[in-house]
Amino acid sequence: MMDTFIGIDLGTSAVKLLLVGADGGILNSITKTYSVSYPQSGWSEQNPEDWLNAVERGIEELISAVDPKSVKGISFGGQMHGLGVLDRDDNVIRPCILWNDGRTEKQTAYLNEVIGRRNLSEHTANIAFAGFTAPKILWLKENEPQNFARISKIMLPKDYIAYKLTGSFCTDYSDASGTLLLDVKNGDWSAYMCDICGVKREQLPKLKQSFERTGYLKNQYARQWGMGRVTIAAGAGDNAAAAIGTGNVNDGDCTISLGTSGTVFISQDNFSVNEHNALHSFCHANGRYHLMGCILSAASCNSWWMESILKTNDFAAEQQGLQAKLGKNDIYFLPYLMGERSPHNDVNARGAFIGMRPDTARGDMTLAVLEGVAFALRDCIEVARANGLNINKAKLCGGGARSVLWRQIIANVCNVEVEIPLAEEGPAYGGAMLAMVACGAYKTVEEAASALISIKSAIKPDAQIAADYQKRYEVFTGLYPALKDVYPKI
Repeated sequence: MMDTFIGIDLGTSAVKLLLVGADGGILNSITKTYSVSYPQSGWSEQNPEDWLNAVERGIEELISAVDPKSVKGISFGGQMHGLGVLDRDDNVIRPCILWNDGRTEKQTAYLNEVIGRRNLSEHTANIAFAGFTAPKILWLKENEPQNFARISKIMLPKDYIAYKLTGSFCTDYSDASGTLLLDVKNGDWSAYMCDICGVKREQLPKLKQSFERTGYLKNQYARQWGMGRVTIAAGAGDNAAAAIGTGNVNDGDCTISLGTSGTVFISQDNFSVNEHNALHSFCHANGRYHLMGCILSAASCNSWWMESILKTNDFAAEQQGLQAKLGKNDIYFLPYLMGERSPHNDVNARGAFIGMRPDTARGDMTLAVLEGVAFALRDCIEVARANGLNINKAKLCGGGARSVLWRQIIANVCNVEVEIPLAEEGPAYGGAMLAMVACGAYKTVEEAASALISIKSAIKPDAQIAADYQKRYEVFTGLYPALKDVYPKI
């Protein structure tokens, strides 16, 4: 009987669970959806109990075709930055405030302008963004003091699941990096930030490397699912887990993710901070570091355009015939539907089409949406290049990566060779790999990546198309500054 491992990707709209064999083969995949609540404009919340219910049902289905005792380890990738809070009896105090929630503009400004960007960077390696956890804690303290006073445990989304499965109150360094409470350079909670936020150290989880065991599956679950002794590894934030799942583990490796949000993830052996903090400086799931740029709306832009505006689910049909227009489209799209993080850090930014004429066609606007996301991702890449990093190759993952057209656009807009890993499961596959390392199937994350990750295809940029996109990118970079002062008035 071959050993198996479960990787769990706790996303914003659904949890994806993978059953992976010791040889890296995917034996089963289950997705369970849940809802997102938007109580006010710009707010975004979820009930942690919904995550747990989805995971419990998902695991039961996932292992139905194998001997449950073959499962040796479980680990996670999870949506970052969310604020989950439990009371002393482990009851959920209020819905989790999610990564893409924009209610903390005031608190973010306080941290950046009053506490000061330099101080924040010194103590955490980052500045404040509306999506980060620390501004959410300040918001809760100011707006729901009764709930704030009840807090016994502060949890990131995936850590709630891990806590329920093991009883161990832990998190990993990569996910903790996105709280603005972690001293990334020194690998410990920042007493300075905890004091600012009114947080006690005992309210925060123990810190572990992503590939370290945090505990074992509770007996009640082991009996329920017919499993034996199952190791639970700490797991990682979704982007770090996705990087592991694409083999991004060596210094200078780059991964571009086209998920709900979009990221540019660059591995680094050594700690560094971008001069203007335009990129995040976070811990990586392999025990080292990474720089990351994040745009809040990526594949979600295409979903919005197709499903909400064009009223179609046939994405492939809408993209047919557009390849001939690469680099020649006159329409621009700013993909800031939920505000923007990197590099603009502007919660007020919004989406926009620019350049329409009487002869503008449906396909022109569809292409503009895909190109706009690519231009925004290039903004992040250019920050890295300005810091001396040579980015000429990138692995591509996420739901948007299934589009061949979008792959070509990314390659040419960013002027990089785009590689498509054989395993396209991203964070869930990375979670399974972390479980393997925790169980001793591999000695290191690097060893696991070398053994399990391979590239199925690659797309090189076309010199002429890349040159055409260079001219268009120069126009794109002038659009946000032109609209920056308009956004707060909308």
